[in-house]
Amino acid sequence: MSSLKLKTTILDRSISKGKNEVSLNGFALLFSEIVQYCQNRVSTVPELQAKLSEFGQQVGIRMLDLLIVREKNGKREIKLLQILIFIKSTVWKSLFGKEADKLEHANDDDHTYYLIEKESLVNRFISVPKDKGNLNCAAFSAGIIEGILNTSNFPAKVTVHWHKGTTYMIKFDESVIVRDKQLEGR
Repeated sequence: MSSLKLKTTILDRSISKGKNEVSLNGFALLFSEIVQYCQNRVSTVPELQAKLSEFGQQVGIRMLDLLIVREKNGKREIKLLQILIFIKSTVWKSLFGKEADKLEHANDDDHTYYLIEKESLVNRFISVPKDKGNLNCAAFSAGIIEGILNTSNFPAKVTVHWHKGTTYMIKFDESVIVRDKQLEGR
């Protein structure tokens, strides 16, 4: 008898965790190509950061679906603090191999949270030219956060800043704060 070996396609494979390590060199090369691609289509640093953020949002939308199935058995977060902890821990571990360093709430604004990384992986291999001195390529990661939050029904705007390393400022829409306070009152 001849043994028939069936070819498995990507659709036949399990979506379980598997090996989720990517070569750092491979990541650096791919990300530098993304930055160059975006840079060739814009003329200013803010436009470049906005373009990187758009790319990140697409990654965030897809990562959310994958991680909800893998890590949460299909259950989505409905509370504000829980989705932020999910991003700080689960998402960051999946993307960068470690948790983000800190999650802080702004003292003066109920709508604002900060996710802080001492050294952002996306900025590690980027050398910024002098004419683009304030470029922060972590706008890509900010886009990932924004994509996850907006897809999870937590409308927010995420910006990236140089403060204590790389700081992602997450400013939520008023509707998110109102809904979260209603959920706490139950």
